[in-house]
Amino acid sequence: MKILITGGAGYIGGTVTRLLLAAGHSVTVYDNLCHSKRLAVAEKAVFVEGDIADRGLIERTLSEGRFDGVMHFAALIEAGESMKHPEIYFRNNTASTLTLLEAMLATGHDRLVFSSTAACYGEPEKTPILEDAKLQPTNPYGESKLLVEHMLRWMNLVHGFKYASLRYFNVAGAIEGYGEAHEPESHLIPLILDVAMGRREKIKIFGQDYPTKDGTCVRDYIHVRDLAEAHLLALGALSEARSKLIYNIGNGQGFTVREVIESVGRVTGRAIAVEECPRRPGDPAVLVASSERIKDELGWKPQYAELDQIVASAWEWHQRRYEQA
Repeated sequence: MKILITGGAGYIGGTVTRLLLAAGHSVTVYDNLCHSKRLAVAEKAVFVEGDIADRGLIERTLSEGRFDGVMHFAALIEAGESMKHPEIYFRNNTASTLTLLEAMLATGHDRLVFSSTAACYGEPEKTPILEDAKLQPTNPYGESKLLVEHMLRWMNLVHGFKYASLRYFNVAGAIEGYGEAHEPESHLIPLILDVAMGRREKIKIFGQDYPTKDGTCVRDYIHVRDLAEAHLLALGALSEARSKLIYNIGNGQGFTVREVIESVGRVTGRAIAVEECPRRPGDPAVLVASSERIKDELGWKPQYAELDQIVASAWEWHQRRYEQA
């Protein structure tokens, strides 16, 4: 297949790109490099530097490529930042995605896998969260993604547009030769690994009074390879008969922030200094997914079920990255 991947220089998009290339597919990466570098683009991928808000460029790229499908990862992802600058998130994540959808319709492309988020659920009424749970985001980041899901539903109803929307939780880990390196970094596991490496003095815990077993937030961690495999399965499953797919992707297990810190300590054998800070606005107490639907319908199964496994793969890549720097 020929696949266009927006945000393919990022962590998840870059992992999917590499798995697709390894399977013999042709991949074009479309990325504006706002939080990445040209070196992050897989060697065998065609690269187009551009923003999805650029209607002319994205339409030209689609027309020239004639792709079998599009995987859309390009987005701003910081929930905390979205609480300070919601307008940036609605412009970049929602309005720009509409430009992509318009360009796809104009060029006859009708198959999309959308990288959505569990933030669409907000503070869930019960866990593990099912796909039919209420969608009530607690931050503009989640709202910006949910608005895209609303657009996709109408594109499907009116135009027969085929899409899969994958809602996932905290992604971590690394594949061989490629891992997480956001600029700037804000995700928990790489930040804790920086402390283990001596590159950061301490890790901040935001909130110690949540209604959880140790007072810190609970999140569902999924290995990036498992998540990438789910995206590939979803793309293959889209057809006339199955033109709309919505799946949670998660490990099904929740881990508190303190448990993640303890896991990094076990894996690295190093002490992790902690600073306790107040809660951040918009952070739900518990986010744990039920992935039973994608398991039943597509046969997906996570291969990295243990948190220490996920952390160990990230730690191996983290060390190599800074040894080579």
